[in-house]
Amino acid sequence: MRLPMLLSAATAVILTAPGLGWAQTTPPAAAPPAAAPPAATALPASPDLVAHGDIVSTLQGSGHFSILLKAVNDAQLSATLASTPNLTLFAPTDEAFHQLPPAQLDALLAPSNASILQKVLIYHLVHLDIDSSKIKGAKGPVQSVEQSQLQLDGSGPVLKVNDADIIQSDVRASNGIIQVIDKVLVPPGVQLPTVSASR
Repeated sequence: MRLPMLLSAATAVILTAPGLGWAQTTPPAAAPPAAAPPAATALPASPDLVAHGDIVSTLQGSGHFSILLKAVNDAQLSATLASTPNLTLFAPTDEAFHQLPPAQLDALLAPSNASILQKVLIYHLVHLDIDSSKIKGAKGPVQSVEQSQLQLDGSGPVLKVNDADIIQSDVRASNGIIQVIDKVLVPPGVQLPTVSASR
């Protein structure tokens, strides 16, 4: 199976956010110091993924991506993910998959739902090298291999794709970049299955 190329480089350019923050005025000296902001919710621990060969080999070298690897294998995407150059994979950890209700995760991995699983998986792929330097300070869409858009947001302290946080960035495999995320991304218009057919 060949992954579809993006329509053009122009359709995949991340739109930079206007630099609105630079023109803010300094608060008056007499103003009382602002109260400390509430502590941010701690990000999940980084899996400390280390690049080792292609994207699949790199994921296999960690103990945190067994569900993703099984899903990629079940969807017959392993060879493509290992050999296609210039990919960025937003890779959900096992913990991210376990945020789905158990019955829904089981149904998603059922052979009868292979087409839905494949759409979900290729929604995590972009056929461009997107490292954190292209996300920081930017906010806007990029087209996934699934053809729906992902929303990248580097305007805050934590880099995001859709509603997922990037908990480890810029793992450079031989054929692309892995950005580790803490949630499973679901393409617009795709309904995750809730009942698993018999396997």
